[in-house]
Formats: sequence, structure tokens, C-alpha cells
Amino acid sequence: MNSVDPASTKLLTFNQRSASEDLGCRRGDFSRKHYGSVELLISSDADGAIQRAGRFRVENGSSDETTDYTPGTWRRTDVHLENPEYHTRWFFKYFLGKVHQNYIGTDAEKNPFYLSVVLSDQNNQRVPQYRAILWRKTGTLKISLPYSPTKTLSVKSILSAMNLDRFEKGPREILNPEIQKDLLVLEEQEGSVNFKFGVLYAKDGQLTDDEMFSNETGSQSFDKFLNLLGDTISLQGWAGYRGGLDTKNDTTGMNSIYTVYQGHELMFHVSTMLPYSKENKQQVERKRHIGNDIVTIVFQEGEDASPSFKPSMIRSHFTHIFALVRYNSQNDSYRLKIFSEESVPLFGPPLPSPPVFTDHQEFRDFLLVKLINGEKATLETPTFAQKRQRTLDMLIRSLYQDLIPDLHKNMLNRRSFSDVLPESPKSARKKEEARQAEFVRIGQALKLKTIVRGDAPTSLVTTGLCRKEPWESQSFCSTFPYETVCADSWGQSLLVATEAAGVMMIDEAQVLSPV
Repeated sequence: MNSVDPASTKLLTFNQRSASEDLGCRRGDFSRKHYGSVELLISSDADGAIQRAGRFRVENGSSDETTDYTPGTWRRTDVHLENPEYHTRWFFKYFLGKVHQNYIGTDAEKNPFYLSVVLSDQNNQRVPQYRAILWRKTGTLKISLPYSPTKTLSVKSILSAMNLDRFEKGPREILNPEIQKDLLVLEEQEGSVNFKFGVLYAKDGQLTDDEMFSNETGSQSFDKFLNLLGDTISLQGWAGYRGGLDTKNDTTGMNSIYTVYQGHELMFHVSTMLPYSKENKQQVERKRHIGNDIVTIVFQEGEDASPSFKPSMIRSHFTHIFALVRYNSQNDSYRLKIFSEESVPLFGPPLPSPPVFTDHQEFRDFLLVKLINGEKATLETPTFAQKRQRTLDMLIRSLYQDLIPDLHKNMLNRRSFSDVLPESPKSARKKEEARQAEFVRIGQALKLKTIVRGDAPTSLVTTGLCRKEPWESQSFCSTFPYETVCADSWGQSLLVATEAAGVMMIDEAQVLSPV
């Protein structure tokens, strides 16, 4: 085995380039072909007078003049969610409800920070490793470090691996188990687990947002599209994710469209389902919800040759992404076009060429993944990143002020900077063991509460219309023909060992296949 310079392997953190730098690096022939190009889009009224203008990246499918495509025959790209929460939400997955250490300190600029450290298995392979999260106002840094029974690891060495070597006040351990709740709140600032999307119905020839928002009802093809998106639910008494809609007094309409996709609860703000006012031509109530959605679907009637929607037709400083959907009744297909505000980083999946879908389920998967990835990408734009940084700074400083008095009272906190991280609770005193037991109990209760509430990162078991308690059994396959020896989960499928047929894999559609 070749030797490796320790200095070259010191940092294992992610590259912290800004969104604008990343976008610039990914532009070029490839990005223009697969993710469109930035265009200045201008909207005008019926008389031709310019109303608004904006720079948007327009995705209309990759262009390859040498390839002959027909609708529905395109090669499927890898449609997947980017930066899934079960990979990025480390604190919930690896720390919460488990024995770990949390520290507080201030850097050389007197900015408070927190450090969380846990000793855990590497991907459940019984290979111990340290995981650490550094919480700062600029965001979180995550790092994995190898565990060695012969080489001790200190808090100082972990912080040094994260390029934090100078302190105004050295870190001290936080013994209060309630810190887990506060750190969970900090992690949730990275973005929502659940999403709300706008759906705006536009008739053929409508060129202003006042016209679009004034459509009292939709068409048959629009209703068909809504049924494809999700289920129609009654808002009165709705117990799931509500996306800002009123579930008590019907002030935001009686029904809405809702679905669960890969553990994410999605609520759609449908323009024709929100309250309509004959007196208010601007339909302020409808605009209040859809205008405050980061991503909005625009379903436009008419042929492709008709005047098409432009983002500049919508008066909103908040919406950054528009997904234009057109339905073709002649071949029962959907055409998709994506408009992204210039500052939004590139996000997948890239549209096929042509961006026409005859398989409706395939179109639904593609559209929902594109919408979710788009909102996540938008949160990295300077506008949202600055808001998140201000929120993090406020939360971190407020928590620091609450914790400092307790730290001065407890002498145990002073051990944390120079001492080695505890490797096992068995080596601690009885008082420490009792504290850790209470620490774990509170963390597990908090984790369970988060799961039941539906806010756990992509918790497939506990979201949806038929949400169950985590301890309830789930029926995965009701017609399995063989006697089972043992079984285990494999991603979203189930591995089952049988004497008669060997090892079988069952997916969500209950399709059996030998392994």
C-alpha cells in the first residue's frame, strides 16, 4: 500500500464555493446544451408596451440536430433527488438519541460556534469512525475521521482538521441534554423536508398574471393534470403537511392537491382551488400564496404556436423557478419547459430532447424531482443564502447567551478542550453514566416526536395520508408464496431468504426477482 502524506489527507470537508462560482464553472457548451442558456425575457401588454423584463435560464430540452427523436422515445436520464436529506442531515441521522458530545466556543473574531462529535459505525459495517459537525453562522462543516484504538483524538485536533485553530474562548462541553433540541433547529435551517409548490392555470392567449389568477375554474385537461400530481384532500381538519394553508376555517379554500414523493410531503397551491373574488380583479388572496412559492407550475392551454408564457408576466420577487406545462390531446402527451432565475445554480435532471412525455407516470416522476431539486438549488442563491446566514447567526448567538451562565457554574465543562473524547460510557463514573442515559432518553424522545410530526428527513414510513406510528407493522407483500427463513431491507426493497426459491427481492410494486 502506498504511503500517504498526512498533511494532504487532513481536510475531508466539502468544497465551499459560492453558488455564483459553481454556476460559472458549470456553464459552457455542455451546460447550454443540457441546461439551456440565459435569456432576457420581456413581457408586453396587448398594445405592445413593455411591462417587465428579467434574465432567466431557459431549459427547453437538449438540441442535437443529428439525432432524430420522436415523442416518448427519448433515452431516460438519471432522474434522482440531489442532496437527499438522509445523506445531508447528519445530526438527525447519526447524533440525535445517541451518546455524543457537544461543545461551545468562540473563534478569533468572537463569533460563537458549536461542535458535535459522535463515534459511530461507518455505514453500519462495524467499522468505527468519528463524525463531527461544526456549526457556524456561515453554515455547517461535516467531517469523518478514522478511529484508532491506539491513537487518541482530542477536540482540538478535530477543530484543527476543520481549519479552526485560533479561539477567543476554548471549547467547553455542553452537558445539558436539551442542547439536542436547539441543534436540531439549527440543522432544519438547511431547508425544509417538505415542499409547497404553486400551480397556476392559464388559458390560451392570456398574457398577464391578473388574467391567469382570475380563472375561476380550470379545464378538463387541467383537472387531469392535477390528478396526476397528487390526491385531492379536504383542508378542514387536515393533519398532514399543510404548506401554509388554513386547515381550520377554510379561509384558503376547501380542497387542495397533496402527495408524498420519496418521503417528502408536497402541498400544491392551486390557483383555481384558492379563494376567488369577483370584486378583486387582482385576486390578492391567490397571489399571496402562489406569489410566495419559490417554484410554480404554469399549466398553459393552447397549441405550441400560441403565445407562450414568460416569467416576466408574473409580478413576484420571490418565485425563482417556473415550470411551463402544455398538454397535447392529439397524442396524450405533456411538454415541459423550465425557466430559472439567472442566479439559481444548475440543477437536474436535464430535460430530454424533445421535452415531450407520453408516459404520464414517467412525466410525473421527472417533474416532481425537477421541482424539488430546483427549490433546493434556489436556496443556494445569494438572496436566500444571506437570509439563512442571518437566521443562523441570530439563533447561534441567542443560544450562546442562554448557555454561557450554565457553563460557568459547572466545572466539568472545563475538561473538554484538552482531554480526549470519551470512547465508552463504561469508563465514566456512575454520575456520568446516569447523565448520558438521560441524554440519550431525551434525544430519542425528540427523534420520535420529529418522526411522528412528519419532519424527519425523508421518513418514508411516517408520511402520507395513512401515517402510522413508527412502531406499527407495515404490510409490504400480502401474497408471498414461499416460507420465509429471514428478511432484511435493501434500499426501498425487501430481501427475503427462502428454502424453496433462494433469496428473493421484493420491490414496492411487489415484483419478485431472484437474487
